[in-house]
Amino acid sequence: MNAGAARPGAAAADDQRFMQLALALGRRGLGRTWPNPAVGAVIVGEGAGGPIIIGRGWTQPGGRPHAETEALRRAGAAARGATLYVTLEPCSHHGKTPPCTDAIVAAGIARVVSALEDPNRKVAGAGHARLRSAGVTVEVGVGAAEARRAHAGHITRIREGRPYVTLKLAISADGKVALAGRRPVAITGEEARARVHLMRAQSDAILIGIGTARADDPALTCRLPGMLPTSPVRVVLDRALRLSPDGVLARTAGETPVWVFAGPDAPAAPADALRAKNVEVIRGAVANGRPDVAAVLRELAARGITRLMVEGGPMAAAAFVSAGLVDAAVLLHSRTNIGPEGVDALEGLPLKSITKSPHLKRVGIEQAGGDTIEFFERE
Repeated sequence: MNAGAARPGAAAADDQRFMQLALALGRRGLGRTWPNPAVGAVIVGEGAGGPIIIGRGWTQPGGRPHAETEALRRAGAAARGATLYVTLEPCSHHGKTPPCTDAIVAAGIARVVSALEDPNRKVAGAGHARLRSAGVTVEVGVGAAEARRAHAGHITRIREGRPYVTLKLAISADGKVALAGRRPVAITGEEARARVHLMRAQSDAILIGIGTARADDPALTCRLPGMLPTSPVRVVLDRALRLSPDGVLARTAGETPVWVFAGPDAPAAPADALRAKNVEVIRGAVANGRPDVAAVLRELAARGITRLMVEGGPMAAAAFVSAGLVDAAVLLHSRTNIGPEGVDALEGLPLKSITKSPHLKRVGIEQAGGDTIEFFERE
């Protein structure tokens, strides 16, 4: 009996189990596959004692090869008659690589279990239809809810023309994010900071305002062991081009990209100095003298960014909250007080703009050492 045949009683449980594995594999690519989605795929055959995994794959850095072709390559001839589990509809159009549907059919896959239809109009059900027309059994919807979260960046970019935005704030017990005078201070402990670095690694880009860049001189890289190469593109909102060409961001722009959004009238000399350090200066995303965050998001999406992490500071965070452009929020709460002279988490807005927002729902809470992490998602 092959994997495409019915397995009374156990089939639904097996489908869920193997789709969970495919989703876990897909997460390996988060932050490294843009502009393509981070897809996971598992090929399962039927052994003497039941189903066995014969191939696994996930989207490779840069978006190619795709997860399906990676899994097929590993499965080889054993793929014939097997089931393919994939977290997003296989592509059916010719891009820089041939369609995955053609490879699936050629390999003799008997059944495809797909979590979601791809919203990309180049696919949008055509991949599933192509497989069915070739005699492949196709089932859609297993693991759909989790797949929508995994592919939120891809879905948001396709449907709304912008990246999926996650706002991260590290907040003292009294709701502050910096000392008086916007002086930086370590708020959370090592465990919480490690979580932030993992978030960076799973993001395509990370954004801060020029105030944070000048006050903190941050690297904005992923500093977990062995994960520096997974650091995201670093984005700075800098209307007047005040970013120092001697700061950490500019000095390391040749290793990890730095994109600076400046006003159309920002002076030429600072732009030239930054470009000499491999910083890319992007002009024009300004409205009423302030960064136009909606325009920034459109430009980032046009450049392929699907998942953006907004990390600071209070003005940048408040701009995204005010514009209704926060899809998820991660609040890291410390037990330490900073005092009434400290800087509020959101410039000109109460923290309840997030915690009590009608658009954001708290979906989880965790402990990280002595700190507490709250997770919110758009309803």
